Amino acid sequence: MSAVGTEVDTHDDHHHGPARGIGRWLFTTNHKDIGTLYLFFSLIMFLIGGSMALLIRAELFQPGLQLIEPGFFNQMTTLHGLIMVFGAVMPAFVGLANWMIPIMIGAPDMALPRMNNWSFWILPFAFAMLLSSLFMEGGAPNFGWTFYAPLSTTYAPPSVTYFVFGVHMMGISSIMGAINIIATITNMRAPGMTWMKLPLFVWTWLITAFLLLAVMPVLAGVVTMVLTDVHFGTSFFNAAGGGDPVLFQHVFWFFGHPEVYIMILPAFGIVSHIIPTFARKPLFGYASMVYATASIAVLSFTVWAHHMFTVGIPLAGELFFMYATMAIAVPTGVKVFNWMATMWRGSITFETPMLFALAFVVLFTIGGLSGLMLAIAPSDFQYHDTYFVVAHFHYVLVPGAVFGIMAGVYFWLPKWTGHVLDERAGRRHFWLSFIGVNLTFFPMHFIGLAGMPRRIPDYALQFADFNMVASIGAFLFGFSQLLFVWNVISNIRKGRQATDQVWEGAQGLEWELSSPPPYHSFSEPPKVN
Repeated sequence: MSAVGTEVDTHDDHHHGPARGIGRWLFTTNHKDIGTLYLFFSLIMFLIGGSMALLIRAELFQPGLQLIEPGFFNQMTTLHGLIMVFGAVMPAFVGLANWMIPIMIGAPDMALPRMNNWSFWILPFAFAMLLSSLFMEGGAPNFGWTFYAPLSTTYAPPSVTYFVFGVHMMGISSIMGAINIIATITNMRAPGMTWMKLPLFVWTWLITAFLLLAVMPVLAGVVTMVLTDVHFGTSFFNAAGGGDPVLFQHVFWFFGHPEVYIMILPAFGIVSHIIPTFARKPLFGYASMVYATASIAVLSFTVWAHHMFTVGIPLAGELFFMYATMAIAVPTGVKVFNWMATMWRGSITFETPMLFALAFVVLFTIGGLSGLMLAIAPSDFQYHDTYFVVAHFHYVLVPGAVFGIMAGVYFWLPKWTGHVLDERAGRRHFWLSFIGVNLTFFPMHFIGLAGMPRRIPDYALQFADFNMVASIGAFLFGFSQLLFVWNVISNIRKGRQATDQVWEGAQGLEWELSSPPPYHSFSEPPKVN
């Protein structure tokens, strides 16, 4: 949405500026402050979860047990997945939404600012509870981030109770954040900003928020069933009591597959702003991008059992979920072609945000293609529970969600801080990350096809070479993120003054504000012509 033809009235009222000291961050209801809290929390969780991943890869560097015992290895794989999904990726996108959505739609703040503060401050307690399980008798949860029953019920360590309450708190936070985003976008758009003038990032987050409202109660339901199986003698998932472990998988994946799109749709929105900016062309097919996003969200509820082809579902079920999974690739393909058409004959430059956006498009497409391979039921019998699956979903989530977040941070950080980025440092971070992520996850396709199971601390000698390459790549990618931390901190502290426009060709209400924007962005709503 072009900001040409808008009237923007901003003010910086020092009587209503930020409070001083720790109280500012504890009690703030300002959307920019809360966005900053989410982003820093996400960064801390990203580094903790990444450290666990490096411990996993160090153990798998060569065959034989070197560093950790199998039980602790399972705890690391479980916590790594939970922390990266619920602690790193989702809060980062909520932080970007808090910072950008009110500015992009010309709103003074989020619709429900006090609830906004509460939805953030639940998270540190939820993850403190989850991480504290490492120090409990029996150790942390060791049943994988998908916590399949009966591993999470009959055979679970005592800390499963704290895990369940931690997940409930994360879910409450997500539901409150989603309600806030829907209320803000629905009720607080600037005059003249019709639905089909909304920026793509706002559209993708609106659809993501509805997905969150639909599936987080399902997650709450399944963890409650786990809790009652553990403590109250129910048998939802215990075959000996008349229950069914496969029921768990159905309920979990009915949440889990829309959750995958919750973690990728906001990245689609970010990339849909960055590519037009650096291609210096309007986004190709705006309306088709909106409809494709909505189609992905609707179809995401019809594909859950493609995670379950090997459990013995009927042939008709396998065929339905196979075709539904192939169908969801169509609107995703529409997006990829629209991004390519936007770049076609554009005047492209390759600043750091554009590099991350281009890597996102290429590597996410690789992850999508391996997902289509997994969608074919007879083939999935071979791929299931191997490192091919690990390669697939990491290609979707690391160069997908994580690169999308990094692209967004590099794109908007100069606007937030008022300081120009150090392009050389940003490009170093990009190339180290790009090489590291491909060295880590591309070899996993081959060891998975050769038959290496996932979630094992030891393996046969035939997988040694590719595992060594993957571990080297993981350490390269992991330690290159310290460069990202340094880039962010140095940009906050120093750097040349950024212009209000920041990037030549950038369009939208956010670029009409000063860099950094005033604490209260709009005293009166801008008029969008």
